[in-house]
Amino acid sequence: MSLPTYDQFMLPLLKLAAEDERVHAIATLREQLAHQFGITPEQRAIRLPNGQQSVFDNRIGWANTYLRKAGLLSRPKRGSVQITQRGRDVLAENPTAIDNLYLQRFDEFREFRERSATEEPLATTPNATPASTTTPEETISKAIGILNPELRDELLDKVKQLAPEHFEGLVLRLLHAMGYGGSLKDVEGVPRGPDGGIDGTIKEDKLGLDVIYIQAKRWENSIGREKIQAFQGALAGVGARKGVFITTSTYTQQAIAYAAQLRDSKIILIDGQKLTQFMIEHDVGVSIKETFHLKRLDEDFFADVDF
Repeated sequence: MSLPTYDQFMLPLLKLAAEDERVHAIATLREQLAHQFGITPEQRAIRLPNGQQSVFDNRIGWANTYLRKAGLLSRPKRGSVQITQRGRDVLAENPTAIDNLYLQRFDEFREFRERSATEEPLATTPNATPASTTTPEETISKAIGILNPELRDELLDKVKQLAPEHFEGLVLRLLHAMGYGGSLKDVEGVPRGPDGGIDGTIKEDKLGLDVIYIQAKRWENSIGREKIQAFQGALAGVGARKGVFITTSTYTQQAIAYAAQLRDSKIILIDGQKLTQFMIEHDVGVSIKETFHLKRLDEDFFADVDF
C-alpha cells in the first residue's frame, strides 16, 4: 500500500483527537495513525528531498495544520492538539472523508488558503514531480506561499503574548531593521505611563531630517476610527506630520478610510498580518531554517576562460 496523502489523514486524526477531552501530544497521535494505517518502517524511513523530515511526518503535520486552520483542532501548547467544539460538530455529521473541499465551508480556512495564494500542498514523495504546467521556480514560490501564512500565524500568536512594553520595543526594533534611524540609539520609546497616544519615535533617516511617531497596540479587537483620530491629535500636539499605528489586530473600514483621507498628516496603518510579514521579510523574530540555491549555466565562464 502506498503512503496515504495528507488529506487522507485528516478524518482519522480528528477522530483520534476526539477520543477524550484531554490534550493530545501530536507525537502520540502520529504513532497511533502509523499503526492504524499499517505504515511500515520502510515507508516511515522515506524522507523529503531535503532529507530533513520524513514524508509520513510531513503529511501528518499538514493534516494537523489544515484542521487547525479550519478551527476543528486547537493547539493549547507546542507539539499538542485538542479537538474543538466545531471539530466535534463535524464528527457528529459522520463525514466519510475530510479534505480541502470539505474545509472550504469554514471562513478561517478560506482566509488561510487565500493568504497562501496556492491550491494544494506540494506532493511530498521523493520521486514526486510537479504538474507539467508548473515550472520548478513556480513550485518553489507555491511552497513559500503555503509556509509563510502558517509562520505568520505562529508569529502573531507569539507577539500577542508579549507584555505591552515588550511589544512596543519589538515594533521599534522592526522599524530599525526596515532601515529607519541610523542606529538603535535613534530608536526611542516613551516612558511608561500616560503617553498621550505616542509609544515611540524613530528618525526617518540617518540624518534625522524628520521623525516618525509610533503607536503600538497589542489588542484583540479591531481598531476603530476614533483611535486613529486620537493618534492624529497626539501628532498635532507635538507638531508632527508622520505617524505609524501598529496593532496585532485589524482596522475597521472606517479607520482605514479616515487615515487615507488625511491631508496635513500621514498615518500608516499596519495590522497583525502585515506586521508579521514585515518581521519575516526583515528577519525579526525568525531565523532561516533552510536555504535553496538555484544555479544556472555560467556562459561567461566558458566564453572567457582559457582552458
